[in-house]
Amino acid sequence: MTDHRTPELFDEAMASKAWPFEEARKLLKRIERSGDKKEVLFETGYGPSGLPHIGTFGEVARTTMVRHAFSLISDLPTRLVCFSDDMDGLRKVPDNIPNGDMVREHLDKPLTAVPDPFGKYESFGHHNNAMLRAFLDRFGFEYDFASATECYRSGLFDKALLRVLEAYDEVMAIMLPSLRAERQKTYSPFLPVCPRTGKVLQVPLEERKPEAGTVVYRDPETGALVEVPVTGGHCKLQWKADWAMRWYAQDVDYEMSGKDLIDSVKLSSRICSALGGTPPDGFNYELFLDEKGEKISKSRGNGLTIDEWLRYASPESLELFMFQAPRKAKRLYFDVIPKTVDEYFTFLAKYPGQSLKERLVNPVWHIHLGDPPTVDMPVSFALLLNLVNASQSDDREVLWGFIRRYAPGASPETHPVLDNLVGYAVNYFDDFVKPSKSYRAPSDTERAALEDLAERLGALEAGAPAEEIQDVVYEVGKSHPFESLRDWFRALYEILLGQEQGPRFGSFVALYGVEETRALISQALSGRLAG
Repeated sequence: MTDHRTPELFDEAMASKAWPFEEARKLLKRIERSGDKKEVLFETGYGPSGLPHIGTFGEVARTTMVRHAFSLISDLPTRLVCFSDDMDGLRKVPDNIPNGDMVREHLDKPLTAVPDPFGKYESFGHHNNAMLRAFLDRFGFEYDFASATECYRSGLFDKALLRVLEAYDEVMAIMLPSLRAERQKTYSPFLPVCPRTGKVLQVPLEERKPEAGTVVYRDPETGALVEVPVTGGHCKLQWKADWAMRWYAQDVDYEMSGKDLIDSVKLSSRICSALGGTPPDGFNYELFLDEKGEKISKSRGNGLTIDEWLRYASPESLELFMFQAPRKAKRLYFDVIPKTVDEYFTFLAKYPGQSLKERLVNPVWHIHLGDPPTVDMPVSFALLLNLVNASQSDDREVLWGFIRRYAPGASPETHPVLDNLVGYAVNYFDDFVKPSKSYRAPSDTERAALEDLAERLGALEAGAPAEEIQDVVYEVGKSHPFESLRDWFRALYEILLGQEQGPRFGSFVALYGVEETRALISQALSGRLAG
């Protein structure tokens, strides 16, 4: 986190309308009310029964943005803990792992007691924790990792667990009204870890002994009464009580969560208060939607994975997607990527010329934690996609030949970010655009306009700039009987590029080349594209 706070920066941060600053100011008021904080703790949670996903990235990225914003308005040190709920019992065998039969023999045991089906780590929980840490490290996040198993077994949570036992009736009074009548009969916030089988048991308690710090349950298989301590990893808590206990034990100040957890946050906050703690600040972000506008579900697999995004675009563009309107439900599908990529570079290009006030609401300031890079991006992602389309080439050197003509002096060595973008464009075109392309033949009106365009392009001087070419395209559209210029441009895209939308056509011609565009028009008029 690179900012050196100045009085001007502090003043602007205290007034900025960017949502991370709004969250940071809210958190500052909380800290000032408590009066005795020596460290501000941010936290995110991870359920390691599966691999990290795009939602995990979003939560850590957004929390990091708030943490950085807070660092500009407070001198208190901060820490981000990524907490893994790896003591949860494994309830079902995931579909996407090897050695499922072996794992099935260990159902209901803590994830850190289930053998690793991949054969690489001490347990399945350790494997997925390693994947989480590699995932977070890949993006350069600054965080501390915490394992529920270690926290429970080391005694870190012992004091808080004993407090839950003392406040058992209050916790039950909060939880029971939220449960179905049938579940109310058997619910207990404590889940004993069976000393005989090692399984995390969901059983009613027969007796509580706060003075001894133990609970008594009946073994569901043998019928024997078993007494176990609530400390030292002999019990864990049901997740809403567990969440509250964790906030209380660690004095967590900030944790955000998805909109689907609003009711859970309310319950856990009440439990945390009942224990004598102060629930953390945070906000509920909206969930992502698939291409049909339906909620994305990990189990259904109807969303875009993080590896898919990173095949077509940079991590920074994904952070932009996460930054924008976090409280608004957004479609997370392949077709949002090109627009998001170009928006990222547009924000980056605006940054150097902006005032400090404008910079603090610019997403790239938050994405790059106050230190956005200077990047020369002479070609947009949308243009590159259409260049790959029209040239029918995925050869990077061929594509760079077009780029060098459009932007003399540019090369993979001088413009490495653009070179990466070329690779992304090839991947995106091959995987997503090419399979859905559909050229059509021109109507009589469109044929006449295309012939006119080819002729007028041929009359341009060599090296004509994109704006001059765009003027010619407009003039042709106006001189032919289209109902609107929008119909003319749609015709260009559908007939020449096989798609409904495209970039500024003058810029495309300048990049692809005037003679190459005239040849493309000739192909379309002869029926070779639509055929």
